[in-house]
Amino acid sequence: MLTLSRRRILQLTSASLALGAIGGGRASAVQAGEPTTLRIMSRTLEVDGKPARVFGLAQRDGTPGLAAENGERFRVELINAIDAETLIHWHGLTPPSEQDGVPVLSQPPLPPGESYGYDFVHDRAGTFWMHSHVGLQEQQLMAAPLIVRDPSETQLDEQEVVVLLHDFTFRDPEEIFHQLRTGMAMATAGNAGHGQGEQGSGMAMTEAGDEEMAQHGGMQMPDSGNGGGSVAGGHGEMIHFNDVDYDAYLANDRTLNDPQVVRVEPGARVRLRVINAAAATNFLLDLGAIEGELIAVDGDPVSPIRGQTFDLAIAQRADIRLALPSGEGAYPILAQREDDLARTGIVLATRNAQVHRVPDRAKHKARPLNLALERRLTAVSPLAERPTDRTIPLDLTGSHAGYQWGLNEKAFDPNDPLFVAAGERVEVVLRNKTVMPHPIHLHGHHFQVVAVDQDRFSGAVRDTVLVPPRQSVTIAFDADNPGHWALHCHQLYHMAAGMMTSIKYEGYERPAG
Repeated sequence: MLTLSRRRILQLTSASLALGAIGGGRASAVQAGEPTTLRIMSRTLEVDGKPARVFGLAQRDGTPGLAAENGERFRVELINAIDAETLIHWHGLTPPSEQDGVPVLSQPPLPPGESYGYDFVHDRAGTFWMHSHVGLQEQQLMAAPLIVRDPSETQLDEQEVVVLLHDFTFRDPEEIFHQLRTGMAMATAGNAGHGQGEQGSGMAMTEAGDEEMAQHGGMQMPDSGNGGGSVAGGHGEMIHFNDVDYDAYLANDRTLNDPQVVRVEPGARVRLRVINAAAATNFLLDLGAIEGELIAVDGDPVSPIRGQTFDLAIAQRADIRLALPSGEGAYPILAQREDDLARTGIVLATRNAQVHRVPDRAKHKARPLNLALERRLTAVSPLAERPTDRTIPLDLTGSHAGYQWGLNEKAFDPNDPLFVAAGERVEVVLRNKTVMPHPIHLHGHHFQVVAVDQDRFSGAVRDTVLVPPRQSVTIAFDADNPGHWALHCHQLYHMAAGMMTSIKYEGYERPAG
């Protein structure tokens, strides 16, 4: 007769709550036999007592997202149950190019009522996620966790807690984008007490725009910062961190006014899988009184780094291992918007602990994200040492004047790709010429961070890297997955305004159909 310890029962229950916070239930694994059905749907979400219509990605039983074991075939039937075209990108997975979920480059959009079948092998465990790559649907919460577990870790005595972060607005994202394109001020996505005047996270600006100001003396963001508002560079240039203010910031679809409470045992070991699924918000993770070990970034293991705060840019993920104190207690796990007071989070709490309300505004602004942590990260399995065959310089360019963003001074054109050849070691030098940070994501590959500015080192293996204003980051990858792949800023409004390109393998043609 199979018996479960109290700790194991608690682990299973809490994992179910954490991953099933949106739709209830536990994420069932993608099976090697029959495909798992995943529905793109519309749902009603209550945010601080006010209902909103948003999107969702759920299995037939309402479980949000997917979970799988590494080495299994990824077999999913994706059904579009909304009244608009859409398409889902498996962020962090490396499928065949034609199953990557990007309109124009890999697949046509999925019409309402239709379905696509996905079937490929993914050979990397980790914390991944999925989201729409059509229009601004991602801002309306069309995103969900995608967890690929390592079978060798199933016997670890630790509780898994998945945290999906969002920035939320009651407004139509198209209205926000229109405001950004036509006005000089930061777009305000809501009126729930998070306006730019109160938060002070806007930007001093003149009619000259970013680029002209930059010509009169720029500023390189240091690797350490202590918060504050927009930062003035030489001769009036302003470093700017947030384009959009939001009605709320969510962790597993809830604000700190009614946070998810995950029950844990005293002295338990916990593995946090934190996913920044926000459209336009970088977060600083704050573990409070607990010190944790960062053990993986973007799904890839790193040499553990201990700390209480960790940078998490848009689209990045962080796996953090915690060892909780032996007594009763409640432990908020918070994510605070960079250069701002607003925050969200969950609470880990033992069964008998009192859970006190945590304000959704901190006493002090979070510092801007920087590259200090990036410089310290070391991949457990780095790329093999070999010469670089091709170097691609890629300037991150643009201005708030007209809200024009691009790469190498050009907006996205699928017919003007960057070319690589199969088998090459490729380095891309990402040089941020703008006054905003840009999280850059490469589809279909995992890259290694090999330089910050002029400093070469062997860094983390990732799929998304933050490039702060006036700095450069060099990434290296092996061209081992032929196709036509997106490379873009993951700040949704920057991408929509043109900060996207593609990498195409020489001789590749997308299969018909």
